[in-house]
Amino acid sequence: MLSHKKSLDILRKTNALLEGHFVLSSGLHSSKYIQCAKLLSFPHKAEKICKSLARKIKKKFKNFDLILSPAMGGIIIGYEIGKLLKKETIFCERVKGKFQLRRGFQIKKGSKVLIIEDVITTGKSSMECVKLIKNSKANLMGFATIIDRSSKNNLKIKKNIVSHLKISVPTYKKNKIPNELKSIPISIPGSRYTK
Repeated sequence: MLSHKKSLDILRKTNALLEGHFVLSSGLHSSKYIQCAKLLSFPHKAEKICKSLARKIKKKFKNFDLILSPAMGGIIIGYEIGKLLKKETIFCERVKGKFQLRRGFQIKKGSKVLIIEDVITTGKSSMECVKLIKNSKANLMGFATIIDRSSKNNLKIKKNIVSHLKISVPTYKKNKIPNELKSIPISIPGSRYTK
C-alpha cells in the first residue's frame, strides 16, 4: 500500500491538493481543498491510489454486491474500484437538488451496497445516497473514499468508513472564520450550490 507521504506527494504533483480560502459544498470554509478531479486527470498516478484503496476495501468489506457513487466526484472512483474488485457499479445524480437513480440504474432489494466517494468532508452526499439504499430495501455495508478529511465535529457518518488517506484540515462555519483566512479571496470549487 502507498504510504501517507507518497500519497501526499501524488496529490501535490497533480495539483489535487489546493491551498487558499474555499467554501466547500457543505457550506463550511477551509484553507485547503482536495480536488480529486485533478488527481484523476492523471490515470497512471491515480491507479496507485485506487489499488491501495481497493485492497483496504477488500480487507474491511468481505462481501458486498454493488457500489453506489454520487455524481460527479464519485463516478470515476466507483468505476475504478468496481473494475478492480469485479463489482457492479452505479451512480446517482442530482435532479432538482436531490439524488436519484437514473439511466436505468436500480438497487435490488436485499442487496449489499458500498458507497464510494472521492472525498468525505461532512458525509452529506454519502448520507443522501443512504436514503436511496433504504428506499430500495437494500443493506448499507459502509463507505469508502480516497480521502477522508472529516472531523468528529462535522461528520454525519458514524461508522464503517474506509479511506486511502486521512487528512486533517480544519473547517469553519461562516461566523467563525479566522482572520488570516478572511483576508484571502474566496473560491467555491464544490459541485453543490451553497447559500
